[in-house]
Amino acid sequence: MKRVGLLVLTNLAVMAVLGVALMILYAVFGVSTVDGAGGIDYVGLLLVAGVVGFGGAFINLAMSKMIAKRMTGAKVIEQPRNETEQWLVDTVRRFARQENMGVPEVAIYDAPEINAFATGARRNSSLVAVSTGLLRSMSREEAEAVIGHEIAHISNGDMVTLTLVQGVMNTFVVFLAHIIGRFVDKAVFKSESGHGPGFFIAYFAAQMVLGIAASVVVMWFSRQREFRADAGGAKLAGREKMIAALERLRRNAGESNLPDEMRAFGINGGKSGLARLFMSHPPLEERIAALRGSVRQG
Repeated sequence: MKRVGLLVLTNLAVMAVLGVALMILYAVFGVSTVDGAGGIDYVGLLLVAGVVGFGGAFINLAMSKMIAKRMTGAKVIEQPRNETEQWLVDTVRRFARQENMGVPEVAIYDAPEINAFATGARRNSSLVAVSTGLLRSMSREEAEAVIGHEIAHISNGDMVTLTLVQGVMNTFVVFLAHIIGRFVDKAVFKSESGHGPGFFIAYFAAQMVLGIAASVVVMWFSRQREFRADAGGAKLAGREKMIAALERLRRNAGESNLPDEMRAFGINGGKSGLARLFMSHPPLEERIAALRGSVRQG
C-alpha cells in the first residue's frame, strides 16, 4: 500500500506542476492547441506536448532518489556500523574519485535477490544502493564489479539521458494522440469542434498504442546503456571481475524483486515473459559475450 500511495502522490504532484506550467503558457504566452480557424495550432500543440512530456520525465528524475529510497526501503549509510559497510562506502568513494565525480550516497536495502541500482538527477548528487542478498551471496571481487557498473551508469549520465529519451517519446505520444483524437472526432463523430466525446476516446486509445511503441525505443536505449555500464565496470574493477559478477547473476537468475518503476535501474533486470523489444536489460549471456568481445550489442 505504501508503494501505491507513493505513486499516486507522485502523479498528483506531477500533474499539479504541469497544470501550473500549462496555465502560464496559455495566460502569459497565449499558447493554444487551436488556431484562429478552429484547426490545430501545431506549434502550440507541440509546446504543450513538450511541457507535458518533458515536465513529467524531469519531475520524476528530480524525485528519483526519494522515490527509490521509499520504494525499496533503502537505508543510507551515514556512519558505517561494521566492516562490510565501511568497505562498501570506501569502494564507492574510490570509484567516484577515479571518475572525477562527487561521491554518491551509499545505501543498503533488504532483499534476498542479488541486485543493485544507481539513480539521481545529477552526476554529483546521486545514489548507489545494493541489496543485502548481493552482500551475502557475492564475493568482494564480484560485488566490486557491480559497484563499478553502477558508478559507470552515473558517470555516463545514464539517468539524465534516459529521461531525455523518455521526454522526447512522451512529447510525440501526446502530440500525435491529440491529432488522432481530433481527426477521429471530426471524421467519425462529426464533431465541429474536434473536442467532443470521440476526441477523448480516440485520444486515450492512441496514447495507449503510441505509448507501447514509444516504450520499445526507451527499452532499446536502456539495453544499450547496460552494455556501456558493463564496460565501465570492467574498466574500474577489472574485466574478469565484471564477467565473474555477471556469471554469478546468471547462476542465481531469478525474477527481480525491485518495483517495476526501479527495475530498469538495477544491474539484474530479471527474466521477462515479454518479447525482447520490451526488455530493459539484455540477456546476461549477451552481456558476458560482449565483455569478451564476441557479440554485437543490441
